[in-house]
Amino acid sequence: MATYTGISSEAFRHPLDRQAEQALRSLPGFDFVARKFVEFFAERPQLVYLMGNTIQVGPRQYSTIYHMFRECVRDLDIYPEPTLFVEQNPQANSYALGKEHPYIVINTGILDLLSEAEIRAVLAHELGHIKCGHTILIQMAIWASRAATAIGELTFGIGNFVSQGLLLAFYEWRRKAELSADRAALLVVEDVNIVMTTMMKISGGSNKFANECHLQGFIKQSEDYQALDEDGLNQIYKFMMYTGLLGSMQSHPFPVERSQYIREWATSTEYQQIRQGNYMRNPAEGAVDVEAQENGSNTSNSTNTEAEQLRRQLEDLQREIDRLRRNQS
Repeated sequence: MATYTGISSEAFRHPLDRQAEQALRSLPGFDFVARKFVEFFAERPQLVYLMGNTIQVGPRQYSTIYHMFRECVRDLDIYPEPTLFVEQNPQANSYALGKEHPYIVINTGILDLLSEAEIRAVLAHELGHIKCGHTILIQMAIWASRAATAIGELTFGIGNFVSQGLLLAFYEWRRKAELSADRAALLVVEDVNIVMTTMMKISGGSNKFANECHLQGFIKQSEDYQALDEDGLNQIYKFMMYTGLLGSMQSHPFPVERSQYIREWATSTEYQQIRQGNYMRNPAEGAVDVEAQENGSNTSNSTNTEAEQLRRQLEDLQREIDRLRRNQS
C-alpha cells in the first residue's frame, strides 16, 4: 500500500466538493448558523455516549481492524490518530464526526458484509472526511436541520433564520464531499474495483448470495443510470429525490453515480501523478486542515466563477421547489 507522506487534502479533493462549499459559505444565513453552532454545540456528549455504548477499537479490541486503521491513518498522513468505534448495528453504515476529537464509527453490518480489503476502503473513506476537514460542516448541517425543525425556545433563534435554500446547500455540499472521500479510499487501497465492490455491497449486498452479485453488472447499471438523463423527465425525478420533494433529502450521491465518478478519476492524469508522488503537500507534516493555495489570479478567478455559478443553481433550485410546492397545494 502506498503512503502519501505530507499529502494535503487539496491534492485529491474533488472540485465539486470545493465549489459546493464555497457556494454554501456565501449564502445568507451561513455565518449566523456557524456562530450559533459554535455557541451551542458540544461534541463531548457524543463521545461519552460512544464510550458507553460501543466498542473502542485498539490493539486488543478488533486488533485486525485496528491494524488496518493505523495503516490508513499513516497512508493519508493524518495526525493525531482519530478514535475508532464499532457499533452493534446490522445496517452496513459508517460515519466520521468530531473536530477537537475526531472519531469514526463503523457498524457491525460493515464488518459482517465486507472483505478485509473493502473494510480498509471504508476506513480510508471516513478518514478522507477527516483529512478534508468535512466533519465540522457535516455536524453543522445535522445541527441546523434539527434546529430548524424544533419549536419554541429549543430553536435558539435559528428556526426562523435557516432557509430551505441554506439547507439545500448543506445537503448539496454533503453529497459532493462524498466524492472527495471516495478518492481517499482509492488512494489507500489502490484498486478501483475494490472501491466499487464496496459501494455495490453496501447498496444491496448479501453474504448468502454473494456469488450472484457481479461488479460488471453494477458498472452496467451505473451506465444505464447515466443514460436515463436522455429523458428530461428522469432528470426532474432525480432532482426531486435528491432535494426531498420525493422522500427525504439525500445526504449521499446514489452509489451508481459515485462509482462513475471514481472510475473516471482512476484513469485520470491527476490520480497517476499522486501515485507517483507528485502531489500538493502540507506546510507542516501531519497537518489535516489546509487552506487551498491558489496558483495565480486566473485559478482564483476561475474558482470564484464556478462557485458563483453553483450559488445561482442553488437559487434556481429553491425557486423550482417553491413552484412545485405551490402547484401541489
